[in-house]
Amino acid sequence: MGHVQAQGIVDTMTQPVVVLDHGMCVTTANPAFIKSFGAERDDIIGQNFFQLGDGQWDIPELKLLISEVIPKAAAVVGFQVTHDFPTIGKRTFLVDARRLVHPDDNSTSILVIFDDVTQTQRHEAEQDFIISEMRHRMKNLFAVVRALANETQAEGQTVTEYRDTFLARLDVTLRAQEIAASAEAIDFETLVRRSVGSLAANRLKCDGPSVTITASKVVSTSMIFHELATNAAKYGGLATDGGRLQLTWSVENGPRDRTYLKCEWREVDGLPVKTPSRKGYGSELIEGMIAHLGGSMELNLLPEGLAATFNLPM
Repeated sequence: MGHVQAQGIVDTMTQPVVVLDHGMCVTTANPAFIKSFGAERDDIIGQNFFQLGDGQWDIPELKLLISEVIPKAAAVVGFQVTHDFPTIGKRTFLVDARRLVHPDDNSTSILVIFDDVTQTQRHEAEQDFIISEMRHRMKNLFAVVRALANETQAEGQTVTEYRDTFLARLDVTLRAQEIAASAEAIDFETLVRRSVGSLAANRLKCDGPSVTITASKVVSTSMIFHELATNAAKYGGLATDGGRLQLTWSVENGPRDRTYLKCEWREVDGLPVKTPSRKGYGSELIEGMIAHLGGSMELNLLPEGLAATFNLPM
């Protein structure tokens, strides 16, 4: 009766279980073991465990555990085994094994339980990666916030003006980072229109071929056009009701067989152009971003408005 009860307990366990005799032959294999490893019961019972499935269980670590460790110890818990099985692929198991002594004849057998932790370990690895990536992104974000706060011009501005300028630059940076994180590439015109804001986008005429911007260049490219639009709203093409913006671009071959995106930005019918007494942070940011991308830029203050021509490597 005890044997029948024990067999019933083994069969109802959700983890794969086998019972081995002193010769390492299988005396019992529960349904979970049969299902998990795609085996047939008739091909298992009475067979040497290490020869099952063309020797797929002949794993040095597991063989050492069962053949040498178990006879000398009452139990082993959580012994990790990783193996590439022919039928189910690479798996990681935590093996629990216990020596059983039969009271009737004092014979021994070995109960072996397999806990498949492959998915758990993969999930933990993914969680560790996500946490590490979040920390990395947070450090980058704080660095961006610090740089924007330090570089945003405070002289000659009210607290409200400084706040609005800073928050606008921070907002476009965050939106650009979201785009970069969610896609490998984005359409150039789409990125430009998102970067300049709704007011500028409604008064911006675009003309150029379909071009995609890789994720690594999204933030810098977005900041360039945000600053151009901001300057236009303050001093140029968007500072009057009838002002407008024009952006044209083409793909051209450059030095060392590199392909460049040539962009021409023009402000039309805006405020009369005035030569600034000094270079502002916006101009420095544009030049810095273009240099960061490995491009070049030329700015011209024409009577009809600002004209900017710059080349960005593709």
